[in-house]
Amino acid sequence: MNRLDAETRRSLLRDMIFVRRFEERCAQLYQQTKIRGFLHLYVGEEAIACGVGHLLSDDDAAVGTYREHGHALMKGVPPGAVMAEMFGRVDGCSGGRGGSMHLFDAGRRFYGGNAIVGGGLPLAVGLALGDKLAGRERVTVCFFGEGAVAEGEFHESMNLAALWQLPVLFACENNLYAMGTALTRSEASTDIALRAITYGMPSWPTDGMDVEEVVAATRRALSYVRTGAGPAFVEYRTYRFRAHSMYDPERYRDKAEVAEWRHRDPITILLERMVADGEIDDADAARAAIEAEVDAEIDTAVEFADASPVEDVADLERHLYAEAPR
Repeated sequence: MNRLDAETRRSLLRDMIFVRRFEERCAQLYQQTKIRGFLHLYVGEEAIACGVGHLLSDDDAAVGTYREHGHALMKGVPPGAVMAEMFGRVDGCSGGRGGSMHLFDAGRRFYGGNAIVGGGLPLAVGLALGDKLAGRERVTVCFFGEGAVAEGEFHESMNLAALWQLPVLFACENNLYAMGTALTRSEASTDIALRAITYGMPSWPTDGMDVEEVVAATRRALSYVRTGAGPAFVEYRTYRFRAHSMYDPERYRDKAEVAEWRHRDPITILLERMVADGEIDDADAARAAIEAEVDAEIDTAVEFADASPVEDVADLERHLYAEAPR
């Protein structure tokens, strides 16, 4: 067991609860039509974004998928800027033009939010190549789902990162379903971590529902990448508790399977461990206190988003290919 100290556990617990409550509020706001378009929630997978984010520096880069709210928040993108983006307002981190799937904040080195499956992989390779050529001691973490391993850019990116010994941590969030297709129906070999080994980089799977295991596996991988020896790969085995998106009727998963995985809720796992180790007295009371605290922060983010204006029609031609003449 990779035990962390009590202070670190408390920090990770709060982060996971914050991401969970943020996503649950997004679902409510979507039903109220405050958020429109596609919305992919991270409920159940919080241990990965929080565990990995805990180990990243401000100079490190992160590239996310379209299920990236947790990634953005853990990279330091302000909750108000994330919420305003999903509201389509100008104070959003992408100016209100990207929405849920296209969160972006170059100043905090968060490079998407990428709606194309596997689209962030070559971007991560490019960022890492730029850092290496410039002699900057940085790491780029690239999050992607197991569905991306069937894409050509997965293999191209892995090959170039290994060939050029680039500082990339490939973080595969294997939640078993690429949209509505089970991994066993799309891949002859379902051990994703083995794919990376063929490219000559260290690779291993870990329990993505246990934030302490996530931290341990990530720390090991980052320690290797930071030596300059090249990329590393971690397969975080996880599960999303909600449907693929808010549009998804979810007819491809058995309800009993979802219920079984809910018993492995990463928040509950850490809470129960902290109670067993005498770090908190009552799990329910501790959770309720943290939820009240983070809910107040999320309320502020929603108020910020609500107060943000929509983009002026006169500005709609800006930020396309070049500045439009006036």
